[in-house]
Amino acid sequence: MKQKAVVLHSGGLDSTLCLLLARQKKRDVLSLGIDYGQRHRIEIEYANIQCKRLGIPRKIIRLEWDKPRLSMPTNRTIEEMRKDVSPAFLPGRNAVFLAVACAEAAGIGASEIWIGVNAIDFSGYPDCRPEFIEAFRRMAKLAIPSGPKIRAPLLRMTKPQIARRGYRLGLRRGDVWCCYQPTMSARGIESCRKCDACILHEYAWTEGLRHLRKGE
Repeated sequence: MKQKAVVLHSGGLDSTLCLLLARQKKRDVLSLGIDYGQRHRIEIEYANIQCKRLGIPRKIIRLEWDKPRLSMPTNRTIEEMRKDVSPAFLPGRNAVFLAVACAEAAGIGASEIWIGVNAIDFSGYPDCRPEFIEAFRRMAKLAIPSGPKIRAPLLRMTKPQIARRGYRLGLRRGDVWCCYQPTMSARGIESCRKCDACILHEYAWTEGLRHLRKGE
């Protein structure tokens, strides 16, 4: 009998690779989306399309809380993004997401929760760091005895490594959504190409596929 796994799945590169890895490990996967009133809600539609194509069940939980007004930085280099906490960091988000995933896992009898955080290129997000994941694991053991294991398989991977792994599993650049502040044009919804997420996305695929062509 397959182990059940809840995968926190936004439709972006990291969470989509996490979904593919869980499926590759023969887990009985549920894609869990969190609709928390985010500005870039198009990612939810991308995740829905991915799940329909892959034949993976999808559930969306809607939450709402008062959020601070965030400044979305643009045109920053990768090095600048690594220096300090990002202005786009939303306090409490991953803690809330993991807590909700734990509750959902208990409800459906899932033994694992998969989350696609990574620390190397996201050091500006405190809730993507190894110490946060370890602290949440300790808390979850106290809160839910014999509860689900928290798995973060991308934690120590770079963005190019993530894109390369995704490519090998059939993922392509246009299959996922990244932009924090999309715009509407005559062609439809488009990425801004300037926010941190867009720049990281381009860096991931450009560098990842360059190394892939070299056979690395």
